[in-house]
Amino acid sequence: MWVFYNGKILDLENVTISPFDRAFQFGDGVYEVIRYYPEKFFEYDSHLDRLKSSLKKLEISFTAFVNIESILYELIRKNNLDDQLSIAYIQISRGVQFPRRHYFDDGMEPTVFMYVEKFPARQEEMKSGVKAGLEEDIRWMRCDIKTTSLLPNVLSKQRAVKNGVTEIIWHRNGFITEGTQTNVCFIKNNELITPPLSNFILPGITRGIVLRLCKKLGITTTERDIKLSELNGFDEILLLSTTAEVIPVIEADGKIINNRIPGPVCRLLQGEYQKLYNAESR
Repeated sequence: MWVFYNGKILDLENVTISPFDRAFQFGDGVYEVIRYYPEKFFEYDSHLDRLKSSLKKLEISFTAFVNIESILYELIRKNNLDDQLSIAYIQISRGVQFPRRHYFDDGMEPTVFMYVEKFPARQEEMKSGVKAGLEEDIRWMRCDIKTTSLLPNVLSKQRAVKNGVTEIIWHRNGFITEGTQTNVCFIKNNELITPPLSNFILPGITRGIVLRLCKKLGITTTERDIKLSELNGFDEILLLSTTAEVIPVIEADGKIINNRIPGPVCRLLQGEYQKLYNAESR
């Protein structure tokens, strides 16, 4: 497997990471995941803008953005994924610091790691829907930063796996926030409702696409706080992410949604989303 590490494309076996890298010791870094639909990275510029925003918020000094896209295409080529549905992973940490200190030095050289892998579409989940659980959102106050510090996400996702559900939808102080790997939106009387962006919500790329699609299709959208107690009253619940695209929830916390049948708004958005990436990939 060919990867990019600190200026070079290398065989993964030849990559050596310092134990004093702050990503290893503190989770002090950011990341992005970009979908590759042959033969193009989908919404690349939006992902790059979010990566820049995350780096700025964490005060990580990195400027070599112009090289990233060409590196990713070279990785696709070297790993023979030109015609395969794939994802690219980009991680930039603050870098190596010794001795270990909580504060960081100015002018540190960031550690940059990128790889690509084959990642098929989640067709069955998109077609049939999934089950979701509910948990209290106990993350820190800056969930708008796509940081590698993901331990709450990891533990919630592990409980989801053990409990036979696909995703955990979080709530904080009685209001829905998002999922462990997804943004969440709700349909009521053909209106799409989603929590507003805040420091508790990651500005999802797919979330933004879906809002744009709704405007194009004439579907009313509302961004507002959603009470946990409202969950039983929605016609549809949708999970949105780069790797999930648009997935319907047919059961939430044991409560059946729309007779376990993915709803019409979900189907419409799935179709329009597919048209969008097919058009961009030509």
